[in-house]
Amino acid sequence: MSLLRTILTELRKTATLPGAWAGMAVAVLGSVALTILNAVTVRGAVTSGQSERVADTSPFETAFAMMPLGTVGAVVIGVVAMSSEYTAARTDADGGRQITTTLTAIPGRLRLLTAKALSVIVLVTAIAIVAVPLSVVVANVIIGDAGTEIVSIDHAVRRWAGGALYWTLMGLIAFAITVLARSGIIPLIILIANSSVVSFSLLLTNLTPLAHWLPDMAGRNLFGFPEDSVVPGGLEPIPGAIVMGCWTLALLIVAGVVFRRRDA
Repeated sequence: MSLLRTILTELRKTATLPGAWAGMAVAVLGSVALTILNAVTVRGAVTSGQSERVADTSPFETAFAMMPLGTVGAVVIGVVAMSSEYTAARTDADGGRQITTTLTAIPGRLRLLTAKALSVIVLVTAIAIVAVPLSVVVANVIIGDAGTEIVSIDHAVRRWAGGALYWTLMGLIAFAITVLARSGIIPLIILIANSSVVSFSLLLTNLTPLAHWLPDMAGRNLFGFPEDSVVPGGLEPIPGAIVMGCWTLALLIVAGVVFRRRDA
């Protein structure tokens, strides 16, 4: 089977997984829901003469506040792309796993991992293309003339691209960790909690500045949020993207070596 055909097969397989749909729903529908909540709050504050209650009235900033939530969706997609292979196949009474069938059809392990990683990139990029513009449109409709846009189109596009890159790299990191763990439970618990509930990396920055070089902290300025709404310190967007990219590449290489050498 050629690499292109393998990529298309794995993309179709991942895109039909219920877990992947859940991740896409979190990233798209969750982002829109959060945007609606934020936009209603902004419009209510402006129309009631209490605009000081909100940081600004920019529809783009109102919508873009949902970007951290989208990271959760990217992580879920990255995890289920591989964890589904270690789930017992329904047709096997002896508890067999899907990975056995997959490796029988695609014996080239590195080719299989490459195809899966590319499928994660495609799906995460797709949800970024949909979620961000849709959220911005929703924010503009709700806020209307009550808001004042302070973000230029060029700046908005750069931040959109930076956020999409962050989502994609986090999805790949989640994928690589799942390959190493051979289970989706640990990566989901750790990465989702770190992205939405309590950021362990953020807490570590209080102990050592080296924590700013951890993958999620290194790339956090890719979102381009205003300085008064982010943790001081850390790497600038381009160096941060390079560091985060190096972390991602290193984890993928380690995952590839381990996956190639150990038993399925």
